[in-house]
Amino acid sequence: MRLRNIPGSEEVLENSNYVINDPKKFKENWNTVFENKNPIHIEIGMGKGKFIVTLAKQNPEINFIGIEKYSSVLLRAVQKLQEEENDLRNLRLICIDAKEIEDVFGKEEIKKLYLNFSDPWPKDRHAKRRLTSKEFLKRYESIIERNGLIEFKTDNKILFDFSLEEYKKSNWELNAVSFDLHNDASLNRNNVMTEYETKFSKMGNPIFKMILKLCREN
Repeated sequence: MRLRNIPGSEEVLENSNYVINDPKKFKENWNTVFENKNPIHIEIGMGKGKFIVTLAKQNPEINFIGIEKYSSVLLRAVQKLQEEENDLRNLRLICIDAKEIEDVFGKEEIKKLYLNFSDPWPKDRHAKRRLTSKEFLKRYESIIERNGLIEFKTDNKILFDFSLEEYKKSNWELNAVSFDLHNDASLNRNNVMTEYETKFSKMGNPIFKMILKLCREN
């Protein structure tokens, strides 16, 4: 269970150099946050941050933004960064609901988006809340540059099958797919595992991955 209220969490987040507390004011100007014009990659639902922190360490020429809905979860990522005494100038974190993403990023401001082990929202009436639904894919279209990518990983076969159908209703095309990522020599090359990925793969669950490419004409 994700605890939403931890005493002192707001103060820690407000004082962290990693956290952008008013992200909407940087719409179309995120390059000023990083003080460069390097490409920006974002992860929606970053959890405790293992995935995006690892990418930021490995790729200093890319700017990364981690997005998390719950401040208590974001707090744990910040605390981990503080414990490790990291100084990752190419990493920033924000606490927003993914539905607000168009209010935070401008047109074609993002090059790549990561979705890792997103909430499956199993009830049919909640399908629009799934981060790979056609509704969310439409939101991503406005912020990702032409030919930009979405990388999606999950261990939930029902959610994965749903996602494989949803992209067909949008301007995204399937660039790559695997139904057993860790036994796929090509897609598993340089794979960075999340906390959930490590947990579920140890349980013997196959990991599914798809890469979508935005193919709008203008």
